[in-house]
Amino acid sequence: MSQATFRFADELSGFLRPGHRGRAFVQDCARAATLKNAIEALGVPHTEVGALTVNGEPATLQRAVRDGDAVEVAAYRYDASQPLIFLADAHLGGLARFLRMLGLDTLHDPAWPDAEIRRIAHGESRIVLTRDRGLLMCREIARGCYVRAIRVEAQLAEVVSRYRLSDEARPFTLCLCCNVVLEKFPKEKAIGRVPERVLELHQDFTHCSACGRIYWPGTHYERMRHALDRIRGQDPNSTQV
Repeated sequence: MSQATFRFADELSGFLRPGHRGRAFVQDCARAATLKNAIEALGVPHTEVGALTVNGEPATLQRAVRDGDAVEVAAYRYDASQPLIFLADAHLGGLARFLRMLGLDTLHDPAWPDAEIRRIAHGESRIVLTRDRGLLMCREIARGCYVRAIRVEAQLAEVVSRYRLSDEARPFTLCLCCNVVLEKFPKEKAIGRVPERVLELHQDFTHCSACGRIYWPGTHYERMRHALDRIRGQDPNSTQV
């Protein structure tokens, strides 16, 4: 065993035991443990970790913990160089739907087991959205987000802020069911496929080539737009006026 002193950023306090929050503390670490091993043993998934320093010097999660080390752990900070593509786990279907409303590529299938989520995340470098800390500790998942909120709208606000999504959003450009880019659909082709009243009131239609669904800007569209505008307005990184 070795002993090291750890101090975590305040944003990570929720993952820690109460006695470890807001202060430096000494922790026993297994022989040959890496910083990833040690940090996750304390309850913090590696996906939530930002810059690391050991004894005042920058370090990586792969560095071995040595006796007497002083470890400072910062919280994750958004990296604009990486693609914003998501994978929401089985319990976050509502969040996946909202992200698709914003036009953000988001995979979701409630039937996928964790092994499939890990495989897809690793193969496509997707950001895994989950409330399962254990899933985010898997080595195959390099990018992820522990979603703290319970309500769907609050979950979306959290993800929008973390990844600065306000300026990336292209609302209502993806199929809400298939995550496929919608195509313009001539009104005459919609005859017989949408209610007659819809044809009377609307001129613009879009279509999903995967599932065949037809979309139009009805009352639900306006309700969703207002909800999305409220959420986007809460993002402190937004450049919108």
